[in-house]
Amino acid sequence: MSVSAVFAAFVDQLADLLDPLFAGSATAAAIVLFTVLVRVALHPLTRAAFRGERARAALAPRLAELKRRHPGPRNADRLQKAVLELHTQAGTSPLAGCLPMLVQLPVFFVMYRVFSAGSLGGETNALLAEGLLGAPLGGHWTDALAEGGVFGAQGLVFLGLFAAIAAVAAWTVLRARRAMAAGDGPAGLAAAAGGESDPGAALMGRMLKVMPLMAFGTLITAAVVPLAAGLYLLTTTAWTAGERAWLQHRWDRMERKADKGRIGAK
Repeated sequence: MSVSAVFAAFVDQLADLLDPLFAGSATAAAIVLFTVLVRVALHPLTRAAFRGERARAALAPRLAELKRRHPGPRNADRLQKAVLELHTQAGTSPLAGCLPMLVQLPVFFVMYRVFSAGSLGGETNALLAEGLLGAPLGGHWTDALAEGGVFGAQGLVFLGLFAAIAAVAAWTVLRARRAMAAGDGPAGLAAAAGGESDPGAALMGRMLKVMPLMAFGTLITAAVVPLAAGLYLLTTTAWTAGERAWLQHRWDRMERKADKGRIGAK
């Protein structure tokens, strides 16, 4: 049995469990639940990546010192080697923050494959007949436009999806820019450490600059993939935004407690 067939069977089982609550939209709810289960499974990895970012933040002064000691393009190789050695000594990885996102790519591709295939394992793909508020989960925005226009029944489902993705993206960009202005998080780290001296921090800093374009890219992707894949994109981006905010809040609270403990000890 192929990976796509296994995924389809699992989603079908989830839909059967959710049918009493969501009726005709049970499969759509199953996709959301499946995405949440994937993100819960990846949470330890995400938490470790977040701790890695904070560990890199603690290295910022030492990274800045390395750049001061190895100035100019002629010392770029020495600087790179020194930075990697520093990360090795500290037990951090400059690119660990990208790992949770990369792990999700196969899941998205399987989702796309399942809701684009007319048959799975030699049998008709029954999931294509399922829908969300009347819009087929295997349908595309262009199909909805042809069916009833932008404000038709199916078109409104896609508009709601696009609006939700845009809202999540706007909130994420706003929080990231506030963190950069405050010198906190990976973007603030890139500036504090001299930008290019830390490959991971510099990469995250550049990602922040293009984040609005990435958000636009997410909307474009949702507009061209099946509705089911768009639901996955919405759910996983919303989870990422909420998870990131929770981890940051939890970390800030731990730091405040640690600061109070140090003050009390004095």
